[in-house]
Amino acid sequence: MPIDALATDLATADPATVIARALREFGQDAAIAFSGAEDVLLIEYAAQSGLPFRVFCLDTGRLHPETYRFIAQVEERYRLRIEVLFPDGAAVERLVRAKGLFSFYQDGHGECCGVRKVEPLRRHLGTLRAWITGQRRDQGATRTQVPRVQVDSAFRGQDGGELVKFNPLAETSREDVWLAIRALEVPFNELHRRGYVSIGCEPCTRPILPSQHEREGRWWWEDAAHKECGLHQGNLKKT
Repeated sequence: MPIDALATDLATADPATVIARALREFGQDAAIAFSGAEDVLLIEYAAQSGLPFRVFCLDTGRLHPETYRFIAQVEERYRLRIEVLFPDGAAVERLVRAKGLFSFYQDGHGECCGVRKVEPLRRHLGTLRAWITGQRRDQGATRTQVPRVQVDSAFRGQDGGELVKFNPLAETSREDVWLAIRALEVPFNELHRRGYVSIGCEPCTRPILPSQHEREGRWWWEDAAHKECGLHQGNLKKT
């Protein structure tokens, strides 16, 4: 089905319906991107569909220990093996030898994320025709226009072809995500109990106060309008 027609069909669909449709349309050529945070809800809805599904996550080498334990919990709960992606070791070595372990505090997070996250993701997406993400419009300035279904403007899929991106939670609020997590009694990263909301790499993530927006805990030393690591580069407007 053409992507425009698919987007129209799913314009008012609930997250579970969006995920089930993505799996029916693309089968094993689609995969869920799991970040070790609230994306567990995507996995829960996929499991409820009764359809086979794939899940991948990025191990940057800088994740919290709690995130690694959470990944193992999710694998056990859903009886699946998450496809863990790793950065190119030589590229990481070159960056660290040239600039040290914490260059992002001075240079911005783009270079480090490019090596540790974007390139492994690019390689993996090149094997797929569609991916499913946990992006929500209420997550910050760069995500306010995220659609439920789109053609990915930043990455290419199999054989360099078009890649479809599903964002089933686009119009779901943070509060509703957590109502669902508690109602369904699914596991979640224990860091959430300690004030962490948006969870990424350990050096670039910190807990927030109740009055702060969730993305203020990510790359807190940078401007809010540029708080994307490159995985969702299409969210950033060119100036």
